Amino acid sequence: MQNIVILAGNIGQKPEVRSTQNGTKITNFTLVTSRPCLSEGRVMRDENGYRVMDTEWHRITCFNGLGKTVAEHCEKGMKVLVHGRIHYTKWTDATGTDRYGCEIIAEKVDFLSRPKSAESENPELVDRDDEIPF
Repeated sequence: MQNIVILAGNIGQKPEVRSTQNGTKITNFTLVTSRPCLSEGRVMRDENGYRVMDTEWHRITCFNGLGKTVAEHCEKGMKVLVHGRIHYTKWTDATGTDRYGCEIIAEKVDFLSRPKSAESENPELVDRDDEIPF
């Protein structure tokens, strides 16, 4: 049995970091994915001829080192590829109502784009062979 999730999308908000009472760092962010809406096997189009998209928001949770990396290097709008597993939770709220939640526990996050701030800096690509010890 396996529980594997792979999502490619855009970060929907700046990652937020918190710590548990025992010191575990937890980083959360939302990931937006989109796909064309289909009707009878064909892509739906609006009145202007544009594809109608079905957008979903996913809650992503990262722990410790991965969370630190995501918090330091990711920002809203970046494209990322998340590998992880789906996790469901159930709790009872203050009124006694059962509540349910779903999140993706990330095991790996690949950056598919650079932060907007880095894109505007026009970095030079430099071959730094002289700094590599052999």
